Amino acid sequence: MRIDIISAVPELLESPFQHSILKRAQEKELFEVVVHNLREYCPKKHRQIDDYAFGGGAGMVMMIEPIDNCIRQLKSERNYDEVIFLTPDGELFSQQTANRFSLLENIIILCGHYKGVDERVREHFITREISIGNYVLSGGELAAAVVVDAIGRLIPGVLNDETSALSDSFQDNLLAPPVYTRPATYNNWSVPEVLLSGHEAKIAEWRYEKSLQRTQERRPELLKK
Repeated sequence: MRIDIISAVPELLESPFQHSILKRAQEKELFEVVVHNLREYCPKKHRQIDDYAFGGGAGMVMMIEPIDNCIRQLKSERNYDEVIFLTPDGELFSQQTANRFSLLENIIILCGHYKGVDERVREHFITREISIGNYVLSGGELAAAVVVDAIGRLIPGVLNDETSALSDSFQDNLLAPPVYTRPATYNNWSVPEVLLSGHEAKIAEWRYEKSLQRTQERRPELLKK
């Protein structure tokens, strides 16, 4: 799988994909992330990518031409399944969306910046608009890192134990159950005996019940799904 990220501030994305799981995934050639500096696609020497909004108002707007140039160049090299724009007014990103994206082959992610992008970009180039939460960031780069991480860990071979992702929170609209490790007793705080029993059916039942309980207490709206 390949993800191309278009950014006004590519330096913000240097670290997230050069460490831990995503770094190993790229070294294994299971996953590829390529970050493109939008300023390199400007037709003018001063590399301007933003301008004042028509009609006035506060804030600058990302210009259509550099974005058009970048997307057209990428599409001339390969076919893309989705062109995603990260924006606060997009659909809320979820585990189910990450699951679907992980099955794709090539994705473009456009990071918003300034006051937003020329609306014609959204009308003519974007196939999906995504938000990672009901708040506003300085730019879409941090959101892109979140989306890419959520997708990348689902690709077969990326995690050492592929079943690990299947038991994550939200996979079945339930929060994950509590987990414990050694020592079995610490400061007189003990691990539930069922987890030490070796009885797989009882352990599975306990985990499911705890998932239901935790979801009911913390995120009851998930149970309606």
